[in-house]
Amino acid sequence: MAQQDSDMNTSFSTLNVNAMEFVPNFGSTFCTPTPTKMNTDENEEAIPAPVAAIPTETIADKTPENESDPLDSWDVEEEPVSTPDDDELGDLEEVEEGAIKIAKKKMPKVEENKSKKEHVNVVFIGHVDAGKSTIGGQIMSLTGMVDKRTLEKYEREAREKSRESWYLSWALDTNQEERDKGKTVEVGRAYFETERKHFTILDAPGHKSFVPNMIGGAAQADLAVLVLSARKGEFETGFDRGGQTREHAMLAKTAGVKHLVVLVNKMDDPTVNWDENRFNECRDKILPYLKKLGFNPAKDLTFMPVSGLNGLGLKDQIDESICPWYRGEAFIPFIDDLPSLNRKLEGPFIMPIVDKYKDMGTVVMGKVESGCARKGQNLLVMPNRTQVSVDQLWSDDEEVTAVSGGENIKIKLKGIEEEDVSPGFVLCDASQPIKTGKKFDAQVVILEHKSIICAGYSAVMHIHCAAEEITVNALICLVDKKTGEKSKTRPRFVKQDQVAIMRIECSGLICLEQFKLFPQMGRFTLRDENKTIAIGKVLKVIE
Repeated sequence: MAQQDSDMNTSFSTLNVNAMEFVPNFGSTFCTPTPTKMNTDENEEAIPAPVAAIPTETIADKTPENESDPLDSWDVEEEPVSTPDDDELGDLEEVEEGAIKIAKKKMPKVEENKSKKEHVNVVFIGHVDAGKSTIGGQIMSLTGMVDKRTLEKYEREAREKSRESWYLSWALDTNQEERDKGKTVEVGRAYFETERKHFTILDAPGHKSFVPNMIGGAAQADLAVLVLSARKGEFETGFDRGGQTREHAMLAKTAGVKHLVVLVNKMDDPTVNWDENRFNECRDKILPYLKKLGFNPAKDLTFMPVSGLNGLGLKDQIDESICPWYRGEAFIPFIDDLPSLNRKLEGPFIMPIVDKYKDMGTVVMGKVESGCARKGQNLLVMPNRTQVSVDQLWSDDEEVTAVSGGENIKIKLKGIEEEDVSPGFVLCDASQPIKTGKKFDAQVVILEHKSIICAGYSAVMHIHCAAEEITVNALICLVDKKTGEKSKTRPRFVKQDQVAIMRIECSGLICLEQFKLFPQMGRFTLRDENKTIAIGKVLKVIE
């Protein structure tokens, strides 16, 4: 075990040649010309004029202004990296002549119907049957997003099927197959609001057969909630090799989730009965693993005891008579008090498409990674280069006329048929389309693979919301984990725990960016035979 831990430690510490470069930041820097003026409401601050290009290293070292303690913030790199040509750009409407012009008449001067609260996307992850859907349903019940009558109906139906304890999860598991089996398959969606923030719940499936769906959910998240079961035997099953607790935590980190809340669920179970020793045992077993993944217990890792079925520890602090040893904040107030995310609203609009359906037109869903979009705006669907216009916008089921970074949205598009869109396509600014390619160089860490990997090896790559079959064309060099030095000779193969730079070719054209320019579009995982075998980042797009 000690040997395995040290291997794990080194593989994550050298995930990047530059110390903590792989750890995401929400203020992802994006080197594209940005307009100097943005549409601002009266109550919003105007975005300052861009600065000249600065080397990334110096930015990472800077302490953000007006921030006494940068460690409390979720974003360390606060200053945008932009190009020197920014000053030559005018307003949004005055984009260069060759580009598609945005119709001025569609930009209403009146105050826009736009969500005012900060949007935070929360993904629930963990082993199958840990209680993710039940906690999600309970949160919706406690915040009044599901009315009492609907819950009573679910409870009645669940009792008829002898599944009394499952009724809360039905608020998120909406299709019949999921309810009959008691297993989440698709990523469930719901939302709830506090006075300050608007939270989108993404309920990821726990079963190992549906990990690709879970990766799609984690790619949209800002905050991950890892649910553990404290019940005797269940925690051990989930955490041991073959359980999904480890893989889910690792995939969340790779997908760019910065803050992790660990909910130790089922504390009310007769085998646990709110026992402090059991809570500490679960925490102490998983903590070393989470540290190796790069989570810092001091600032981006929090443990809480809860009971999803009874709703204890979710909205209000647990009563002292039940749990005298934990006097910390409850889950909802805690995530409400987390520091605001530093969204970059001044870049070009980018939204990877997670799902699509037909409803009097083509509707696509996803999370806005960068920029803003308005009703009537012309956009581009990549990699097909199809020109579309925005017909309607919804931010979590509420119709709006404008959306911005961080929101989980649906857009009805004009100019494209539903069958011409696939999950993994990207909706982007018509004047600054995202990069596409089939071949790229990447730095890859082999996490777990029995045999060797050499040129000609194929696997499935998950990058943002896209899943694509890839082949390793050539191994360029090995990277020394401790020093970051690259080997002079080309390796003939790579094996477990090694870091290599390799040329990868996709079976089709995909949308991607260099990791250092746009982390969310440049980090990926490789999976083979239902296992995550490697994680990596795009260094250079070749063609």
